[in-house]
Amino acid sequence: MPGGQTAGWAVFRHRDFSRFQGARVLSVLGVQMQNVAIGWQIYTITRRPLDLAWVGLAQFLPAACLSLAGGHASDRFERRRILMACYAATAALSATLFAFARQAEPRVSSIYTVLVGVGVARAFAGPASQSIVPALVSPEHFGSAVAWGSSLWQAATVVGPTLGGVAFAVTGHAEAVYGLAACCSVSALALVAAMRPTPRIERRTPASLKSLFAGVRYVRENQVVLGAISLDLFAVLLGGATALLPVYARDILHLGPWALGFLRSAPAVGAATTGFALALRPIERRAGAKMFACVALFGIATVAFAVSRNFWLSLSALVVLGAADMVSVFVRSALVQLATPDTMRGRVSAVNMVFIGASNELGEFESGLAAQWLGVVPSVVLGGIGTIAVVAIWAWRFPELRRVDRLGDVQSKDAVLFVASPK
Repeated sequence: MPGGQTAGWAVFRHRDFSRFQGARVLSVLGVQMQNVAIGWQIYTITRRPLDLAWVGLAQFLPAACLSLAGGHASDRFERRRILMACYAATAALSATLFAFARQAEPRVSSIYTVLVGVGVARAFAGPASQSIVPALVSPEHFGSAVAWGSSLWQAATVVGPTLGGVAFAVTGHAEAVYGLAACCSVSALALVAAMRPTPRIERRTPASLKSLFAGVRYVRENQVVLGAISLDLFAVLLGGATALLPVYARDILHLGPWALGFLRSAPAVGAATTGFALALRPIERRAGAKMFACVALFGIATVAFAVSRNFWLSLSALVVLGAADMVSVFVRSALVQLATPDTMRGRVSAVNMVFIGASNELGEFESGLAAQWLGVVPSVVLGGIGTIAVVAIWAWRFPELRRVDRLGDVQSKDAVLFVASPK
């Protein structure tokens, strides 16, 4: 990043970028608080790990099915208005959860229904959110904007679960958390409505199956991008244990909802710290090799967390896990967001969102299912070992990704990828 650390802060001189990041942080805070309440509420009602698996699947399936449509919409319509509609929808859904929580005997099926709606909103908000940044900053600050966006997102995931766990513990009721989540979405809506991004030069092509799947073709033909996002997919799919944190907090560590909030925040503490460091001092050399090494470290930290019976050791393992994952996020974001033409950025971002959703929500389903069959601890241990195996296989299968040195030197099949040093 030219200009060193001072240039890293210059991006916040763009008022719309600051508003957008404020909205995004508020949205993530609301989602993370809400996830803590949902996980604790469902496990308290059913006491079955498998029911936690359905939480991830209920959000993943609609997001996966509609992400390509969301990406296509992001490339054809005003992205700011798409975000406004999505934030309004998430506010309404949080209010619905608030109403359900006030019932004498909340039905788990009703919560799952709301989560399907959350998945639909995410299918459209994700591509629009990732692809709107170029309209908010000048070209020389584009790379810095992406880096700070990822770092602030991680910081919000630190604070959100902690706030959710503390609010739940203090009030003793889930509706307080759902009410706070709704307020966050309304505030995010107001900030996005105040934005005035640079109008895009419209070059719309007729909607067709070919244009809908253009992002899929782009990723498939670019082995470096495909390798980066698929490595993240399978590593987190196998190694993620987020869905089982309520079980660890209650039954293994024998603690309360406040501990669940801290456990959910711990990976983001490591990720946010690493993200801010990368925003100011980005990876300059051997980016591919460093990414592979950190994904392997992610698997090792997962195994350490799985066998821990000490709260502080568990927190430390999750912090290391999040820090290692952030390096992969950094490289992948640089390749996907900065390497794609604006006219296709929404569709390519949609493909990336499908991979991210599969690694997170589908990973939660896999974790819950494996825990039901094998037991909680053995399933997490095997997942961490599986992540390490994936690193070895991908290092052999995608040598171009392993050999990536400077991100700015990476070339796609069709053109030079204008990837800045920061992500």
